[in-house]
Amino acid sequence: MNASAAPSDTSIILIVDDDRFMRMQLRQCLERERYQVIEAINGEKGLEAYKTNQPNLVLLDALMPVMDGFECCSQIMAHPGAEHTPVLMITGLEDQQSVDRAFEVGASDYVTKPIHWAVLRQRVKRLLHQARLQRQLEEANERLKQLVSLDGLTQVANRRRFDEYLDQEWRRMVREELPISLVLCDIDFFKRFNDTYGHQAGDRCLQQVAQSLMHAARRPADLVARYGGEEFAVILPNTKAQGAVQVAEEMRSQVRSLAIAHADSPVSSLLTLSLGVASILPKLEIPVASLIATADKALYQAKAQGRDRVVYSQPLLPQLPSSPTPFFPPSPHPLP
Repeated sequence: MNASAAPSDTSIILIVDDDRFMRMQLRQCLERERYQVIEAINGEKGLEAYKTNQPNLVLLDALMPVMDGFECCSQIMAHPGAEHTPVLMITGLEDQQSVDRAFEVGASDYVTKPIHWAVLRQRVKRLLHQARLQRQLEEANERLKQLVSLDGLTQVANRRRFDEYLDQEWRRMVREELPISLVLCDIDFFKRFNDTYGHQAGDRCLQQVAQSLMHAARRPADLVARYGGEEFAVILPNTKAQGAVQVAEEMRSQVRSLAIAHADSPVSSLLTLSLGVASILPKLEIPVASLIATADKALYQAKAQGRDRVVYSQPLLPQLPSSPTPFFPPSPHPLP
């Protein structure tokens, strides 16, 4: 296996062929187009070279000892990300069965021997261009997906993503028979904050609060979302009531530690947060909205009790024909 001295910023092409003279011809043809070339003498060596070098394209002889090109192509396609690496099969076989088999195992195209070199150059160029466009399209789609799912101001999930994720995790927790918790948070007297300091300061405040919530809810499965205005929602999969209350208290503490002045707040000279917590072992018969309603009730109670606090509310058992759904009880001690 040899590497060419072509510039390192060019596309890497892996040649897998047991015929030394054919490899030499292919190398000369491709290096004239300023591609970086790597060689392997059979299918097994080709797999090793693919894993090590992650080429942009593979030129693969169909008939080789040890491991033929069909099996080699099949194993290459089994690797993560291989869908972005086109495989151009080189074969002396032109029968329908061989051509069909090449495409079945994942080949992007094929050329027949004896090779028409002008055709080969154009097919290599086209396959590389198509692969590059495909990667760019997928990256653009991923960026678009993030834009659709994120709140533009705070860069946390938006309401649409919240609804999708809550439904997704609810169903997952049903399957795995695990609890799910929800925290609803509201910045205390945010309208007065805006009136006192201006909307630009209000926007900065929302951004800082969002980052604090994300710092507290830091597991990969946790989701912080802007629920509307100055209200945020935090989904905590596989979290019982006690754990959810602890996370909510950390959120309240994190926001206080920001030390954002709020001179017109009746609660404190600093910005504060009220939080409502609900937790349930979900069932398909129970509507997802019941968890939201319970957390919203807890948030209302937190505000009614003086704000700047966490309140847990226990969901009401629905009337079901089957055995009662277990719910997690509230903390035996009143929360501050």
